[in-house]
Amino acid sequence: MKMSLQHKFVEFIPEKVEEGILYVSIEYCTAIHKCVCGCGNEVVTPLSPTDWRLTFNGKSITLHPSIGNWNFECQSHYWIRNNKIEFAGHWTEKEIRLGRENDLERKTEYFEMPEIPKEEPVIQESQKSTIWQKISKFFRF
Repeated sequence: MKMSLQHKFVEFIPEKVEEGILYVSIEYCTAIHKCVCGCGNEVVTPLSPTDWRLTFNGKSITLHPSIGNWNFECQSHYWIRNNKIEFAGHWTEKEIRLGRENDLERKTEYFEMPEIPKEEPVIQESQKSTIWQKISKFFRF
């Protein structure tokens, strides 16, 4: 039997986050719920191009990518798809480190300002050369 969460659209996240409810604040681009393992920790999932993406089909919610609670003692790892919880495999310390590095790289690439190419100074000779320019050209090798 798969566990599920109900979703609730709110402007502000309530002071008391209830078990089994995924609160979504579109205005503040945040979703929050209690960890589904039962540890009681609140799981905050910022909604942004570099964090989580929320899909609402009119009936249920999906969050992408998976939720890895690596900072919690439980280290639970799961997906929320169509309001249902699908537990994912346990990650090793190396997988967690690589996942964090990938997240940081993705954010850096997204938020990095594109480099503006530096223009080389263009040195143009005037159409009429001065006498000194003509003399200096004469003596160049």
